[in-house]
Amino acid sequence: MYNNKRNVIYLPIAIALVLVAGIFVGASLVKVSSSNQNLIQRIQSRNFDPVDNVISYIEQEYVDSVDVYKLRQSAIAGMLSDLDPHSSYITAEEFNEVNDPLLGSFDGIGVQFRMETDTVYIINAIPGGPSEKAGILAGDRIVKVNDELIAGVNMSTNEVMKRLKGERGTKVEVCVFRRGMDELIPFTITRDAIPTYSIDIAFMPEPGIGYVKLSKFSATTPEELNRSLLTLIGQGMESLILDLRGNSGGYLQTAIDAADEFLGEGKLIVYTSGYNRPAQHAYATAKGRFERGDLYILIDEGSASSSEILAGAIQDNDRGWIVGRRSFGKGLVQEQLSLPDGSAIRLTVARYYTPAGRSIQKPYKNGKSDEYMGELHERWMSGELESADSIHFNDSLKYTTAGGRVVYGGGGIMPDFYIPVERNENYVYYNQLMARGLVYQYIFEYTDRNRAELRKYTDLQTFDREFHISPDFFNRFIRYAKSKGVDADPRGIIFVKGELENLMKALIARNLFDEKGFYPIYLRTDKTFLKAVDEIRNGSGK
Repeated sequence: MYNNKRNVIYLPIAIALVLVAGIFVGASLVKVSSSNQNLIQRIQSRNFDPVDNVISYIEQEYVDSVDVYKLRQSAIAGMLSDLDPHSSYITAEEFNEVNDPLLGSFDGIGVQFRMETDTVYIINAIPGGPSEKAGILAGDRIVKVNDELIAGVNMSTNEVMKRLKGERGTKVEVCVFRRGMDELIPFTITRDAIPTYSIDIAFMPEPGIGYVKLSKFSATTPEELNRSLLTLIGQGMESLILDLRGNSGGYLQTAIDAADEFLGEGKLIVYTSGYNRPAQHAYATAKGRFERGDLYILIDEGSASSSEILAGAIQDNDRGWIVGRRSFGKGLVQEQLSLPDGSAIRLTVARYYTPAGRSIQKPYKNGKSDEYMGELHERWMSGELESADSIHFNDSLKYTTAGGRVVYGGGGIMPDFYIPVERNENYVYYNQLMARGLVYQYIFEYTDRNRAELRKYTDLQTFDREFHISPDFFNRFIRYAKSKGVDADPRGIIFVKGELENLMKALIARNLFDEKGFYPIYLRTDKTFLKAVDEIRNGSGK
């Protein structure tokens, strides 16, 4: 018994001696090069730079050749991804793709297109643009670009854009297929500056009520919004519905300028503050075009950043009402630093706060995480998208506006009027159609086959008045859907028939007249929009 105890006592010592010997033998089998010695010296130095030193070590000693530039890119991207969900590295190749939509213009051929069954389908040649001048028509399909086949090769939208965009004044050769022509038609198009717009449409759906669909906050947004408001006011607008659904943001300053259109002089719009940045406050000036009159802002879970700044400023100043569902919850401010190689860093430098002092940023752990990016899925699973009662706010995040409204921070803008996603078993059929894209595909094919006949509708008003989805048209679609694997559901068809017919008509109008044809028709069955209209009519507010 005594011997057994002694073995137990000395066993750890024996293991330690073996480990030491193993480490010594292992080290003796590795060649210590002069570069390794230098690395060890640098590690011991107070000036040790882990990134540069490790990359140098890899470059000198790695078993295969390495691209040091790509290693450095990966290191930068890795560092930023560990900070927060929105700090990011933009490569030189991605730079224009990321920034062009916010600049208000880019150099290209001037077409709006959509990928349909692996083919670039021209929705519209921008009036006065290079493609229209060259003879490109809506309905054309681009098959080749500079003798490279791009049709039927699973090319992404971004890859197509890279081939069509280019420096102003340069030429690009395209070959298009046009229905009714036996051969491809070649065109030589000279690239030029192409304007991009942040407002999809501004119109009067009803007398006295204006509607503006703002899709992003770009460099041209303040000018576009100012012009739209002037036009609508000139047409007798007394109330405005500003649609920010799906608007993921853009420039901070443009959101401030947009809010300034609706708020009286001296009203706080937003303030920002960061560890290395002192607080900065933005106030409204006296230049607003629509500082009085009913104002309703539509938001949803896709409304983020600048959209939340604008909605928060309107809500906290008791200037208007928010309709829809809780917004995304991005309250971090990024600053872009361009690097000499054409790449850039977008670094989060501050948080923004609404006038009442609330942060809209939803919780996150360090860096990007599946939990953060999948939070919208959690909203669905928790039942939030179906009922506002499923949202549980912490009382510590409760704020009160000057007018006595209770608002919350810590995760998006909560609307004053909540419009849930409707869950009904009769929607199963409709959802299957939408999930497979069958409505869009069928309407695309119909428009393509009948474009010559549809050209008789020279404007939206004529089309809206004279074109109708006939019973035969609708039934042909139901048979088409069945041929694509979605069996007819009589109850589901009856339940969604009016909504589905309206969507079909709106999509045909979009194919003919762009977004300005789509929204006036689509909004007729849009529950969020209709709620805002109803509140304006009743003058009830809350």
